[in-house]
Amino acid sequence: MALKNVKRSIDRIFDKNLQDLVRGIRNHKENEVNYISQCIDEIKVELKQENVAVKANAVNKLIYLQMLGYDISWAAFNIIEVMSSPKFTFKRIGYLAASQCFHSDTDVLMLTTNMIRKDLGSQNNFDAGIAINGLSCFMTTDLARDLANDILALMSSIRPYTRKRAVLISYKIFLCYPEALRPAFPRLKEKLEDPDSGVQSAAVNVICELARKNPKNYLSLAPIFFKLMTSSTNNWVLIKIIKLFGALTPLEPRLGKKLIEPLTNLIHNTSAMSLLYECINTVIQGMQSHGSSIQLCVQKLRILIEDSDQNLKYLGLLAMSRILKTHPKAVQSHKDLILQCLDDKDESIRLRALDLLFGMVSKKNLMEIIKKLMIHVEKTEGTQYRDELLSKIIEICSQNNYQYITNFEWYITVLVELTRMDGASRHGSLISSQLLDVAIRVKTIREFAANQMAAMLENAHAISGQLRRNGMQEVLFAAAYICGEFAELIEKPDSLIHAMLRPRVMTLPANIQCVYLQNIMKVFAIALIQAEEEEDNERALNLTRVLLEKLSLFLQSSYIEVQERASSTLSILKYIEKLQVKESLVAEEFSILFKGELNPVAPKAQRKVPVPEGLDLDAWINDPPSSSEDEQPEEEFPKKIYDELYSPTREKRKEMSPEEIKKRKEERLQEQASNPHYLMNKKQEKKTEAADGYQKLDAEVDPGLAGELNISVPLHVPGLPSSERYLRMEQDRQRRAQAEKTVKKRHKKRGKKKFVHVSEDEEEDIAPTHAVDIVQEEMPEGAAKTDSENETTKDDPYRALDMDLDSPLTPSETLPRPRHHEVRSKPDEEKVVKEKKQKKKHKKKEVKKHKKKSRKAPTESLLVEEPANEQVSEVTQNTPDTIEKKENKAEAKDDLSFWLSNSDAVSAPEAAKKVEGPEKVVQVNGIEEDEDDHEVAPAKEKKKHKKKKDKKETKKHKKKHHNVNDTVEMEASSNLQLSSYKLLGENKEIKLEFETRSSSREEKKIVVSCLFENLTENHIKNIEFNILDTLNTRLVRTGGENSHDAVPIPFSLPALSRNECQLQLTASSVTMPQRMRGTVTYMVQDQEHTKQEKLDFKLHLPCSAYLVTTPFSSVFLFSFSNHFTKLLTSGDVPDKASVKVDSKGIPLDHVLQKLCFFLKLSVVEQVGDSASLYSSSIQHHHICLLVKAAANGFISVDGKSNNASLLSNIMDQAKEIVQG
Repeated sequence: MALKNVKRSIDRIFDKNLQDLVRGIRNHKENEVNYISQCIDEIKVELKQENVAVKANAVNKLIYLQMLGYDISWAAFNIIEVMSSPKFTFKRIGYLAASQCFHSDTDVLMLTTNMIRKDLGSQNNFDAGIAINGLSCFMTTDLARDLANDILALMSSIRPYTRKRAVLISYKIFLCYPEALRPAFPRLKEKLEDPDSGVQSAAVNVICELARKNPKNYLSLAPIFFKLMTSSTNNWVLIKIIKLFGALTPLEPRLGKKLIEPLTNLIHNTSAMSLLYECINTVIQGMQSHGSSIQLCVQKLRILIEDSDQNLKYLGLLAMSRILKTHPKAVQSHKDLILQCLDDKDESIRLRALDLLFGMVSKKNLMEIIKKLMIHVEKTEGTQYRDELLSKIIEICSQNNYQYITNFEWYITVLVELTRMDGASRHGSLISSQLLDVAIRVKTIREFAANQMAAMLENAHAISGQLRRNGMQEVLFAAAYICGEFAELIEKPDSLIHAMLRPRVMTLPANIQCVYLQNIMKVFAIALIQAEEEEDNERALNLTRVLLEKLSLFLQSSYIEVQERASSTLSILKYIEKLQVKESLVAEEFSILFKGELNPVAPKAQRKVPVPEGLDLDAWINDPPSSSEDEQPEEEFPKKIYDELYSPTREKRKEMSPEEIKKRKEERLQEQASNPHYLMNKKQEKKTEAADGYQKLDAEVDPGLAGELNISVPLHVPGLPSSERYLRMEQDRQRRAQAEKTVKKRHKKRGKKKFVHVSEDEEEDIAPTHAVDIVQEEMPEGAAKTDSENETTKDDPYRALDMDLDSPLTPSETLPRPRHHEVRSKPDEEKVVKEKKQKKKHKKKEVKKHKKKSRKAPTESLLVEEPANEQVSEVTQNTPDTIEKKENKAEAKDDLSFWLSNSDAVSAPEAAKKVEGPEKVVQVNGIEEDEDDHEVAPAKEKKKHKKKKDKKETKKHKKKHHNVNDTVEMEASSNLQLSSYKLLGENKEIKLEFETRSSSREEKKIVVSCLFENLTENHIKNIEFNILDTLNTRLVRTGGENSHDAVPIPFSLPALSRNECQLQLTASSVTMPQRMRGTVTYMVQDQEHTKQEKLDFKLHLPCSAYLVTTPFSSVFLFSFSNHFTKLLTSGDVPDKASVKVDSKGIPLDHVLQKLCFFLKLSVVEQVGDSASLYSSSIQHHHICLLVKAAANGFISVDGKSNNASLLSNIMDQAKEIVQG
């Protein structure tokens, strides 16, 4: 054995730790993959060793490899082994690895439930802390369901560290297991008034996150949050609470009136900008009718926008945009400040200012705002921001079906001017679509639009170069279409035809050339009609021959569609020419080809076309291709690439012309100049300044083509008016209207003493210059009127948390509790099944008899005579239980309305107390239950004090309270209900019950869990617990080491409520029972005064309080029964004792159930009428019992231990349990 330990220690010296792994990876950069694979092989060998330290070191290295991107899911079971280590340093490594690589689909997570429960119940703060941290990363539905009770119990821990983490992890439990929210909500609500600020902050965070999606369920907490808001000094807690109020105020308008004063004080006095911003947001959401508060918010936001900090400026603009939706006039008065933000260096601020301007537009200021935006378009350098400005200008003008445009001639002029502004843009197609949309949908503007587009086409030779550089050639597409579609409105169609047939058109893109060819024929048809009406046959013939001559150039186009259109057009023209030579009239017949008006089509029309019945759009029209056909292109693909790249017959790559090279160079220089992150030296800056403009590039134009003028300053094109003229006309009109209005007001109020001032910001309904008749978009027949096809339904995890939290709990909503596992042999299982069948028949007969008796018995007797282990299946509507359950929810709503209705007369603390007072809810371990489940009516209590027999009967049938954390219930053949809580002390005001808990990790400590119950209608607070220390047992005190110091209880007791607290005791010896005296002091507060009371008690700690239940776990490498057998035969338990007790007809299953429950024993094996039980003390004393059922109704218990005194006391306690 010694040699084996020496060998392990030698091997441990040569193991690589994490530092060696990192150092090795850095030294093997050239061959890093092979080195890491070699290290992984070494780690796999280390994980197979029995030494936990070696496994922890291997898992530590795996954590680093996982951060580098390597998969370590294959080591999940080894990670669990390290997590189960009793040493904290190893346990921390295991939980860290689990938090990084475990997820909801990890198979081995089912093995961690008992281990995590054990860590959560540890007396060490840090064990519970790392368990909660790890659990938050790999929480699943099963883990949340199984561990909900344990987390709920930790919320009442005496340690704030544990309480805070338990509150935070409850949020993950609610998301994964929504059924836990209702039972846990009362305990979570208590933590809002926790004395520790960290726990209080955690509770506020959890409730605010829950209320973010379902705020209406948390409206009843408004008084508590209001009290916290007026008393807390923590800015982060205030921010969370104010966010919650922002979600609650739209649901309860009276709440906004209650919050006006505290929020206004915070806005005036706080220096924290984050808190100020949240206060403003809450005012915007819930206090829209309070004009003075909105004005205050706008003034504060102006200060934020004027601040030099870019973040504050952005937040100010963001909040201002929210106010704009409800109070546009309050924001429009700060239009000058928002326009200044357009000159800011930060692009995000400029974009946010643009969004604000979008909402500030009205009929009165539209032209002014658009003019300023166009000035910014000319000044801006960045391509992205320039495009955003262009799109925003068009979006502002076209919003709500051109709602704010009163003069469409001005809008057409603006669109034309945008096309001629220097600078590359990608919105040429957008401007083109706007020109088409306005010309088609607004009938009264068609003549103006057609003549403007004709002027643009006639001067295209002068501006085509500029349009190409600006990316605006698509505008020629719209111009040609509008001129062709509304050719009858053009004044000079002949000159337009000649302009559209210039040779320069051959350089345009193919789609524009096709539109030119199509619409030239429409204009030609109108020109023929005019010539024939004037009887000018020579003019018509000349037009035809000009078209035949110049359209022949399009036959040489490189685009096939252009050639086809040109060929078809020439064939028609030749036929027309023959008819014209014969002096025939062809205009009327030719114009029939282009008759009919095209209406606009809705953007979603194609998607709204109903699918015909019987048509499957996903089905194959032809047979699907075979697999051999799919594989063939893949085989030929590499050969095709090879031929394209390396074949000597391949086509040579087209070289760029000098013009294209210089164009690309200028675009690159322009992009560098507009990029603020590009660093340039002085020489480059001078070169770019010298090259500014396009004079040098335009000088090298091919002289063979038609000449064009390309200069940096836009030319004045005749026939194209300026938008400034319309702006001056609008300003003159507004001045005249204002003067007329003031004169009328003076005439009307000449006889009055006071003069009423007319606000300049008052909105006036401006009549449009043209009678606007907007053509509606066409939709297909049978189209759906809604846009339901765009709505996508996604799974929302918060949807399951939308539940009523004020109604009382039903029995089906209680959290599941852990059940004790019992080992049975197969013959016993058959016996149990038979016994169950017999008992079911017997129960049915008893139920029938009970129903017959219940018809005659009154309802009061039913409450007393009903067996405790039977659940009532039918409840009448007139019973006190159902009436009180219905009243609980109504009382909560009445309390809230009372608090809101007395917002002026009642202070915040008093209002909170009034809400707490009327609640008649009993709280056991944070779970709300009906008062009738635990107590009887006061009148009945007096009768019970008089009659001792009735009191004993009711105690037998009274519902037992089980601890949520560590109480273990055995599941036997019948429903035997056991409770580990014992009465500690009781008077008229308070009742104390306790149970003990122990852990194998603490050799000298046990936990006493005390259950405090308020029996009065008053509020009990300032509770303190104290025990007189003995030589063996002492109470752990956090405030000092004096035995007279009391331990403060971290909660108060509202009327008729319960709560639990855990206290620690240290014991030097565990072999003898202990009896200790103690006192509980408290303050009872009623409506008039407060008095101090106390309760003396005696605490009895039997030896079983120091025993620890040994659970069956997968951590053991061999069978537990084999371990138990070896322990009995090893001689380590020499002390023996035996006792024989009359069982009084109690079955063996019930006896074992009681012994395991009260003595914290575990069933090792059960065969026939005998069972082996085992337990150990916190100081590692073994207790082995053999329980046998004799034929004469006696139960014999034989025990072995390594401590005679402890065994003797346990045997005495076992005798009392069997007899009791």
